[in-house]
Order: sequence, then C-alpha cells, then structure tokens
Amino acid sequence: MASNVAPEPKPDRRTSILDAAERCFGRAGFHQASMHEICLEAGMSPGNLYRYFPSKETLIAGIAERNRNDAAESFALAAETENFFEGLQQLARHHLVDRSEHEVALCTEIMAESRRNPAIAKLFHDIEVDVKARIRAMLVRAAERGEINGAIDFDNAATMLMVLADGMSWRRAADPAFNAESMLPLIFQMVRCLLTQPAPTETTP
Repeated sequence: MASNVAPEPKPDRRTSILDAAERCFGRAGFHQASMHEICLEAGMSPGNLYRYFPSKETLIAGIAERNRNDAAESFALAAETENFFEGLQQLARHHLVDRSEHEVALCTEIMAESRRNPAIAKLFHDIEVDVKARIRAMLVRAAERGEINGAIDFDNAATMLMVLADGMSWRRAADPAFNAESMLPLIFQMVRCLLTQPAPTETTP
C-alpha cells in the first residue's frame, strides 16, 4: 500500500552553502575563513561546493544578495502596517534583535571589508542605496499620513535611521553583554521625538 506521507523536500544546496559560509565568516572573518573550512561546515566536498560558488568572493556576493532579498521582504511586511512607528519597530526587531550572532558579525565584516575590497564596496553600496530608498519611501508615506513632521529632510532622516541601526549592530558584534532588545524603547523614544517635533530654529548670537 502506497504511503500518503509526502517526502520531505531536499534542502537547497545553495542555501546550505551560504548558511555554512555565513557561520564561518561570522566566526573567523573573510580572510581567516578558508574554503576548506566552509566545505566542512557545509558537509560537502570542495568539488561540489565549487560547482555552486567558485570563490569566497562569489560566496560573499551570494550572501549579500540574500540579505538584500531579506531586507526587501521585511520592508514589504512593514509597509503593510497601518502605523509608521509600528512598521519601524517591526523592522528594528527583525534586523537588530532577531538576527543571530553570526549574522550580526557578518554584517560588520561586510562593512569593514568594503573599505578595502572594491567588489565588496560595490555590493555594500548597492544594498545601502536600496535600503535608504525604502526607508525614505516609508518616511514620505508617514508624512503624508501626518504621522511625522512633513518638513524634515527625508534623505537625512533616512541616513540617521541607518546610522542608528549600524551602531546597534556594531555594538552587538563588539559587546557580548549588549542587550539590543532592552535598548529599543529608548531608541524609539528618541526617533519619535526627532521625526515628529519641529526642527529647532537657529538663533543669531
């Protein structure tokens, strides 16, 4: 008698390799982690791994593209919320709290490597441009709904939010005792104030 139980889907090999590379890069950094170590982490031979990713650079590009897709999905979900600050908190929790330690470490590795490697710099720049455009669009929609001050500089406000996120990520990577979740209420109190209050007027001495 045939079984009605559907077979479990085979894991995607590219995903498995990228997961293994993320763990290795997060632990040891791009330069210290070897392709041999990534093969062992992924549980596959070098020949099989090189069929998918012939170099560390292609692995990094694959990880960067996956991160970009993840960011796009998280922004799409945040856009479905009826309140700008609820959507922003959803994004912050996903990217700053729920990410694993090796994912956070990898983000800092990409930022650091972008200062030395032109190829990584381009990957990082393209993702940053995409993320900033999505944040700016959220800000514009929030201003149109009257949730934030419509007179703010949307470009600078988007950059400010990215700087806060970068700082939280760096702190998580550098300080094992840092609790990102406990910081979120204070961060959002500050962000809400900056985005909703009128900008201070300059006074001439």
